[in-house]
Amino acid sequence: MGPEAPLRLAGPGDVATVTRLIAEFRDFLGGSRPDNAAIEATVSALIGDRSTEYLLIGDPETGFAQIRFRLSVWTGNEDAWLEDVFVGPEARGNGFGRALVEAAVGRARSRGCGRIQLDCNRDNEAAVRLYESLGFAPVHNAQKWGDTPDLFYTLPIEG
Repeated sequence: MGPEAPLRLAGPGDVATVTRLIAEFRDFLGGSRPDNAAIEATVSALIGDRSTEYLLIGDPETGFAQIRFRLSVWTGNEDAWLEDVFVGPEARGNGFGRALVEAAVGRARSRGCGRIQLDCNRDNEAAVRLYESLGFAPVHNAQKWGDTPDLFYTLPIEG
């Protein structure tokens, strides 16, 4: 397989494929939650939602990107959040990650998004290089809000 591998937008018939790939990503990260049933239930709800798109690459599918869209009061347009990008270890080095990110940017552009954002662990050097090579840059509002960088915070809420 090479970067010319099939890349497509997932549809309702792809719930099992998207579920499998997200579970592989979870396992790759060393996690155990959410379980596969919870992933499947969430994917089933999101795959038909206009605010979420999944891109799939490979034949059979070996990678995915999850893109979330939301209207932003700050831009007056939709923004895109590139929530997940994953390519299975057996398919890495073939340009699939780059193809998925480029396609996500294209999807955001086609919807008139004001921006596309993501987060990435700074120690994930391959991903940092990929995103920066495509023009993504860590943005801090130092000029706008003072001398300290903005931080992404998460508060886990246990059920």
